[in-house]
Amino acid sequence: MSVSELTLLVLRLGFLLVLWLFILGIVYALRSDLFGQRVRKQQQDAAASAPPLAFAAAVPTPVPAATLQPAAASATALTEQLTARPAAPPARSGPERATAKNATRLVITSGPKSGTEFPLTSDSVTIGRSGDSSLVIRDDYTSTHHARLMLWNEEWMIQDLDSTNGTFLNGSRLAVPTPVPLDTPVKIGATSFELRR
Repeated sequence: MSVSELTLLVLRLGFLLVLWLFILGIVYALRSDLFGQRVRKQQQDAAASAPPLAFAAAVPTPVPAATLQPAAASATALTEQLTARPAAPPARSGPERATAKNATRLVITSGPKSGTEFPLTSDSVTIGRSGDSSLVIRDDYTSTHHARLMLWNEEWMIQDLDSTNGTFLNGSRLAVPTPVPLDTPVKIGATSFELRR
């Protein structure tokens, strides 16, 4: 075997090696998107084993200004003020949160399924490209198992399932399960939806 034939053989083997590395890189990059079940199962197990206070800690409850007293106020004045207050819950600033009682439908406002409505029940709604999702969104910016909409203490919460491109509530990317206000856009991939009465 001459030097030129040996060089040609080494170049062919090198080209095959680079080609196989390229193919393996593509398979590795697509693996998590094609076979996302394992990640999803671990997240559901972690959510099931988490204490119920995990969501409550992420959602601070505002304190009404009427309950704040100067340090010099007596205990009797505070007691009189608390007993004189009406029994209604304090008003929250901002839009009204979607609950099991006031939110009856999910309305897609933009994207391929714009105008489509889904009735809301007590079941959680999984969103993603996978065929086993409750709401299937097929676009390049949606992960196989992208997000989950669920009832927590009678309030609708949106949770991002570690998606590649994120879930946005009113323009802000979610990091923790977050309450969804009524008529507020939730964006997943190229699709936006709102919870409505």
